[in-house]
Amino acid sequence: MTLSAGDAAPEFTMPATHGREVALARLRGKPFVLYFYPRADTPGCTKEACAFQQALPQLGHIGATVIGVSKDKLPALEKFAEKYGLEFPLASDQSGVAEAFGAWVEKSMYGRTYMGMDRATFLIDGAGRIAKIWRKVKVPGHAAAVMAALAAL
Repeated sequence: MTLSAGDAAPEFTMPATHGREVALARLRGKPFVLYFYPRADTPGCTKEACAFQQALPQLGHIGATVIGVSKDKLPALEKFAEKYGLEFPLASDQSGVAEAFGAWVEKSMYGRTYMGMDRATFLIDGAGRIAKIWRKVKVPGHAAAVMAALAAL
């Protein structure tokens, strides 16, 4: 099943950096950004995370939060967060959340196919519904586009 704007966001609970746990049930009532990225501390993922970190003050004004999601284990995520001063939660998806959101996809490189994380972002409204989806995200300007969509909610 492919998710679309207007659909209910799939339920999730994941462990996150700094001893946190993120769950759809706890986030209801205010909008939030759930972004999926391939791997912590790689060039594109670092640029994306730092762009969202820079946007945090504006996001706080809107009352929204950001959650980054990858298949990395928590120790790697903690190291990534500390290295770049990332204050928002980085969640470790070990339970199929990326699959539920359609962000775990077949990829191909050098003629070899494999499963991997699609760089995708979901804007979830306060009622737990998907307000907007960005798939195959290109990092430059993405955080600004997400901020504009949040402001329009």
